[in-house]
Amino acid sequence: MGHEIHFMGNLPRTDLAIDLIDENQTLDGLTKKVKQYNNCKVTWVNITSDGSKKISKKAGYYITIEFDDVTDHENEQEVLKVTAEAVSHLLEILSIKKDASCLIVGLGNEDSTPDALGPLSIDHVLVTNHLFELGEVEDGFRKTYALNPGVMGTTGIETRELLKGIVDNVKPDFMIVVDALASGSVERLNKTIQITDTGIHPGSGVQNKRKEISSDFFHIPVIAIGIPTVVDAATIVSDTIYYMQKNFSYMKKQLKKPSSKLAVTSGNYLKKEVIVEPQDNVELMGKLGMLTEEERKQLVLEVLTPIGYNFMVTPKEIDFLIRKLSYVIGSAINHALHEHVSFEQ
Repeated sequence: MGHEIHFMGNLPRTDLAIDLIDENQTLDGLTKKVKQYNNCKVTWVNITSDGSKKISKKAGYYITIEFDDVTDHENEQEVLKVTAEAVSHLLEILSIKKDASCLIVGLGNEDSTPDALGPLSIDHVLVTNHLFELGEVEDGFRKTYALNPGVMGTTGIETRELLKGIVDNVKPDFMIVVDALASGSVERLNKTIQITDTGIHPGSGVQNKRKEISSDFFHIPVIAIGIPTVVDAATIVSDTIYYMQKNFSYMKKQLKKPSSKLAVTSGNYLKKEVIVEPQDNVELMGKLGMLTEEERKQLVLEVLTPIGYNFMVTPKEIDFLIRKLSYVIGSAINHALHEHVSFEQ
C-alpha cells in the first residue's frame, strides 16, 4: 500500500526556472540549449506561452550559469566573463541598442547578508549619467544610472511604485535588476546565476511576494539577474534523503568490486554515474523509499511547515561569498553595458 500525499498548497520554495525545467525537459513550449565553458555550464531556455502554463514560469528567456567555485581568482574571472557574455547576448536578442540608457537596480536589504547581493552589486557598477551631463564620456560607454531602493519594511513604499516614479522622470531605455533568490536545490546554492528578460517578484522565494517588476508594467525591457543565497529546511531534508539513497547505491556497487577489498573507497559520489535502483531505496528507507522526489518534498513540507520549522538557511561563509558574487555581478554588468571596459589580463 503506497503512501498518500495530501497536498496543502505548500510548494518547494524556488525562484530558479532550472529547478522546474530539469524534470520537464521534453515539454512542448520549451526549448533548451546547453553549453560548457571550462568550469561553467550555461543553459539557455526559451519558454513560450504554452510552456509557461505547464511549469508556472513566465514566458521568456532564462539563462542559467552553474559553477563549482567563485572563491578562487581564476574561477571568479571565468564566471564573470561568462556572465557578461550572457547578458550581452540577451541585450542583442532584445534588440537593445549600444547607446541605450540603463537603470541598474539593486533589490534587497543590505543589513541582511543573504539579501545584500543587489545593494552590494551596485557598489561595483559604473555610473556614467553625471559624466554625460559634463560632456566627459568617450565612445564605448553608455548612459547608466544606479539605485538601491531598499525594502518595503524600512521605506514603507512598495519597491515597484518607487521605481515607477524614477523611471517616469529619468526615462531609461531599459532596466537591469539584481536580487538574491531562493533555490529548490542545495547543489545550486551560491553556485548559480539566473538571467532572464521576464522581470522579477521581489521576495517570492521566501513567500514574501511584492509587486512584479517587469516590462509588462514599466513598458521598457527589464532584465533580472539573481543568485540563490538561501534554501529552505524542507529542501535540505529532502535532498539529504536523496543523497543517502545515492550514497547507499554507490557504496553497494563498490563493495562488489574486487579492488574494493584492497583499498578504502572514497570520493564524491555525486559526481559519479550512479543509478539508484528502486529496490535499493526500499531496502534503505522502507516505505519512505517508495516515494517519488515530488512526494518526498511535499511530505517534508507537510511535517515542517505547521510547526514553523521550515527555516530559510544560508551557508556560514555567506559574508565572504556575497562579497565575491556581488563583485562578479556588478563587474559583469559593466562589461556587458560598456564596450570599453576591459577584462583583467
